[in-house]
Amino acid sequence: MAREITNVGVIGLGTMGAGIVEVFARNGIDVLAVEISEEALERGRATLTGSTDRAVARGKLAAEQRDALLGRVTFAVGLATLDDVDLVIEAVPERLDLKRRLFGELDRICRPDTILATNTSSLSVTEISVATTRPARVVGMHFFNPAPVMKLVEVIRTVVTAPEVVADVEALCARLGKVGVTIGDRAGFIANSLLFGYLNQAVAMFEARYATREDLDAAMRLGCGLPMGPLALLDLIGLDTAYEILDTMYRRGGRDRRHAPVPLIRQMVTAGLLGRKSGRGFYTYQGPGSAAVVPDDLTPLAVEPAAGDNTPGTVGLVGSGPLASALAEVFAAAGHRVVVASGDDHPDLARLAEVDLVVEAIDGDPADRRALFARLDKVCRPGAVLATTAATGPVIDLAMATGRPADVIGLHFPHPAPDRQLVEIVRTVRTSAETVATGRTVAVALGRTGVVCDDRAGFVVDALLFPYLNDAVKMLEASYATAEDIDHAMRLGCAYPVGPFELLDRVGLDVALEIQRGVYRAAREPGLAPAPLLEQMVTAGHVGRGTGRGFREGTVSS
Repeated sequence: MAREITNVGVIGLGTMGAGIVEVFARNGIDVLAVEISEEALERGRATLTGSTDRAVARGKLAAEQRDALLGRVTFAVGLATLDDVDLVIEAVPERLDLKRRLFGELDRICRPDTILATNTSSLSVTEISVATTRPARVVGMHFFNPAPVMKLVEVIRTVVTAPEVVADVEALCARLGKVGVTIGDRAGFIANSLLFGYLNQAVAMFEARYATREDLDAAMRLGCGLPMGPLALLDLIGLDTAYEILDTMYRRGGRDRRHAPVPLIRQMVTAGLLGRKSGRGFYTYQGPGSAAVVPDDLTPLAVEPAAGDNTPGTVGLVGSGPLASALAEVFAAAGHRVVVASGDDHPDLARLAEVDLVVEAIDGDPADRRALFARLDKVCRPGAVLATTAATGPVIDLAMATGRPADVIGLHFPHPAPDRQLVEIVRTVRTSAETVATGRTVAVALGRTGVVCDDRAGFVVDALLFPYLNDAVKMLEASYATAEDIDHAMRLGCAYPVGPFELLDRVGLDVALEIQRGVYRAAREPGLAPAPLLEQMVTAGHVGRGTGRGFREGTVSS
């Protein structure tokens, strides 16, 4: 039976530490809140009272509940006051030397049965624990920001953590109303390992000027239903914090290039561009600590829908599958005259001779598409724009099958896009500015957000989404955590709408494998190679999509 923890100590009262204090006190546990100085203690007290006052103002907490909560908290300077608590958790800066020194002191001060916990997000719990004479009583309790709101706690056991300590902490998480996911001591644990590989890749895209910051963020919000885009999220986390997490995971996690910090992150940290905390990061804010974005020299000018010759009146749809049918309805609802052709023969395509825009949505391989675009080039009038919805294969291959590469563009509707809110407008090195303007106009006419990107494998959404899904499969393959726990971690720790394995089953493992192979072929980066388990699942016919045979559909759970 798990031991009941009645009083805890929290060291470090920054945003995270003060949030952890609030979580414990909200749930009837007495808390000793400790800081290094009176000044720091007062800042922590102000953070806690500000958070609880906001909860009262929003109707989330009654005034008497707030008063009772604050009454359970005792503020103190110095570690000596922690000599009689059941559990101590630290939330000091992410520096291994600092945490090791701290745990060495706690080892001397605290009772022999006190559990010593670290809230580290990426450092080795094992390396912290061996600074004490009681490594069996050291554990990781990784809360997520804001701690009072986020439901996940990653419980990190080392190879020597006592089973009863893990059981006590798991029971405590349940008492706090949190979902505890217990895992081994690995760089980045679950959530940060998956999240920061994705964030790092997004910075690499921005650094390469593959897409604007606004389009990168809009693509992932609208294409995947994420609460924030990657660059805005990095500004919230703090570029200095992100750099330390990535650097730690890279050095401790097998030097996976997915976690090697993109040079731009280090440059921004050196320049003091830390995100919201400094008032400027990828975006510029009203001031340090503000969430309000203000225009700066990177803010794009307002883009008006293209007029005149750039506005397509008649649209041709080529294809007979579900996507072609759906797009025909969408274009018609937007007021366009729509001409549909199956694309099977020349007489059928001749119906498209006078259209302004042709959108290809056929089910076929790249060779079929190239042949179709060669035929469209002969059939369609000069100046007509030719667009493909294909997710695989470079758009430039289709453009060069025609004699009008400047008029060829990609209009891609990503797989997870809810209600097709997003259109990726894919420009090749030969696409004209006028054709890109037509793509923007089409997006506006369809009531969608258009994001412009270069012609590279995966475009924006798939290039960022599917490597993240692939990383999750590798984590499962290594038996680090179950598919269910990984899904819990990303939904509850990162506020993702669905977990990676739920999404893989929904999209289809065969589709995911095809896209990931394309991303890997283009980059030849070892970290992007499809996970062997994903390939094996597809070979075995376990492809998800409601078949009852997928990662969360009864096939693989650990």
